[in-house]
Amino acid sequence: QKAAQNLKPIVPIKFHISSRTDTGVHALCNSAHLDIQRAPGKPAFTEKQLIYSLNYHLKPEPIRILNAYRVTDSFHARFSALSRTYIYRLVMGCAHYSQIPVFEKDLCWAPGGGYLNVPAMQDAAQFLVGTHDFSTFRSLNSETPFQSPVRTILQADIRPSSGFLSHHYEHRGLEFWELRFRSRSFVYRQVRRMVGALVAVGQGRLAPHHIKELLEIKDSRAFPPNAMAPPAGLFLKSVEY
Repeated sequence: QKAAQNLKPIVPIKFHISSRTDTGVHALCNSAHLDIQRAPGKPAFTEKQLIYSLNYHLKPEPIRILNAYRVTDSFHARFSALSRTYIYRLVMGCAHYSQIPVFEKDLCWAPGGGYLNVPAMQDAAQFLVGTHDFSTFRSLNSETPFQSPVRTILQADIRPSSGFLSHHYEHRGLEFWELRFRSRSFVYRQVRRMVGALVAVGQGRLAPHHIKELLEIKDSRAFPPNAMAPPAGLFLKSVEY
């Protein structure tokens, strides 16, 4: 928003962001919309001019504008979104968090207990797909009384992944996995709770059918204590329109 104000609009600019994330969560890509009103006689910025100018003023910040598009007045970055895709990165084979590769620090989670039972996690993830009351899988906040806990999960899968430069340290025997979730919207901390429950299945602390039972209980207090996944492994991958 500050960078856009440097473009000398005649009306103050407000960014409308598509999605908010918890502290410590990353975004590979996010979307926002803004209106720029220039002085009379000045032409509208082209998409390329806008990208270059905003990035020039964002140089010190850990954020870059990747694309810009002209949209209709009815478009809204948050409310026009059809779905949002999050990925969560796990690394297996680390006996202690200090064994996470230094280039992966704060970019993945190494759950305790060594390797996880991935097939059991994949079976459990299928209970999350579809339309459910996710009361058990949300953390409570000030907005809870005003939001429906019902959400539709379009995708929940677990697949092998790769680490940064991991082919250079194959001898360490580390395994990287990605959990991917897609929905139009999520309740507060839902993805981190779903990941934590699936990891508990992978560790043998829960059975796959327990995920179905947690959904049916519809009570956030029934969620296993201290099971929520930490924010560092979570990434907003994309917002679809």
